[in-house]
Amino acid sequence: MKVILENKKALFNYSILETFKAGIVLQGQEVKSIKTGKMNLRGSFVIVKESPPEVFLIGANVPPYQPKNTPSDYDPERSRKLLLRKSEIKQLMEEVKK
Repeated sequence: MKVILENKKALFNYSILETFKAGIVLQGQEVKSIKTGKMNLRGSFVIVKESPPEVFLIGANVPPYQPKNTPSDYDPERSRKLLLRKSEIKQLMEEVKK
């Protein structure tokens, strides 16, 4: 899997104990925008929901690829579901509870 985006500032400001590679659920217009490098992770974070066990990316900004051809209800900072294995989600839930 090719890494498209990393939060280099987080790597500089914090000590990273463990990393995960995750997929992300996107809408059609967001894919091209991210491939061109327009996604911004500044100020974003991950939350873990318990029932059903899911992980979401909150606050990541994905501007529209074609601003004039974007649906009127498009939210560039909407929450996006991250695709992880069940075992990885359980591990994150245990770490959050500590």
